[in-house]
Amino acid sequence: MVSSPRIAIDAMGGDVGPAVMCAGAALAHSRRPDLSFLLFGDESAIRAELAAHPAIAGVTEIVHTPDTISAADKPSQAIRRSKTTSMGRAIAAVKAGEAHAAVSGGNTGALMAMAKLTFRTMKGIDRPALAALLPTLGDNDLVMLDLGANTESDARNLVQFAVMGAAYARVVLDLESPRVQLLNIGTEELKGTDELKDAAAILREADYLGMRFEGFIEGDKISRGDVDVVVTDGFSGNIALKSLEGTARFVTDLLRRAFTSSLRSKIGFLISRPATELLKHHLDPNNHNGAVFLGLNGLVVKSHGSANEKGVANAIRVAARMVREDLTRKIIEDLDNISAHRIEQAAK
Repeated sequence: MVSSPRIAIDAMGGDVGPAVMCAGAALAHSRRPDLSFLLFGDESAIRAELAAHPAIAGVTEIVHTPDTISAADKPSQAIRRSKTTSMGRAIAAVKAGEAHAAVSGGNTGALMAMAKLTFRTMKGIDRPALAALLPTLGDNDLVMLDLGANTESDARNLVQFAVMGAAYARVVLDLESPRVQLLNIGTEELKGTDELKDAAAILREADYLGMRFEGFIEGDKISRGDVDVVVTDGFSGNIALKSLEGTARFVTDLLRRAFTSSLRSKIGFLISRPATELLKHHLDPNNHNGAVFLGLNGLVVKSHGSANEKGVANAIRVAARMVREDLTRKIIEDLDNISAHRIEQAAK
């Protein structure tokens, strides 16, 4: 177990670049002084931003990289330029053992392609998945995957996603046995695709894993707080995620419009401000920033491109916690348990 994680950061990734990435690193370090950083990007731009954060000067190393990946770059183009880009070099640093995890706010497709090519998938995993924390009305957030890495997934993939999602939930949510459900169009056992029904049948028998499989969940129940891990294919997962994000923006914009429509509304806003501030905090994506590529032989966290320093700090926190808790080892142990169970069943 690593007690002092070193995080490789693509300082040029995201909408703002070095300014927010350096500020986020400084905020993360103020919360956990055992962190250190390896920053990749334009050295002069990074040094200019770090001047405002002297507290991390002694725990930060800058590696100049002359090239960056833009939002318009295709994954194939990014891979060809990986050795000269801040994103590619940050991932390579983890592969080389120079850092324990990488964080980037850049092009998601390029980041996924580079990470998969560099680390390869873990033994027992056919496809990696993109997982993220989402807010709920319950006592804790929930883990949802896949959010876009795979447009199609068979039953075997969904079972693997459930294993990885449960392991991740045990690490980031401190849950001994996370509640796991498959996203479906209904909760009845006969509903859904063959892939969903087959995956559910396998998971119902997987009581030897560190999870509680509780069947299917519909999209309108995701945020109720009754589930810890929601599993789906990347196509449906990405649509569900964007729908949730759009609804959150709709609610906040609607409240803003309502509270500014008249003098009486403005007075009402002042009276209800504590409640609206709580709502704003709960819906702020920066408080849940940091999507993770699960299933690779290396740790990579995707920060939202529009994240502010608080969001970047949260993405770094997620990366550091995965390092400290040795998430990769926990996933491997669960996969080994599945293999052992299959061998045992075949021998009967």
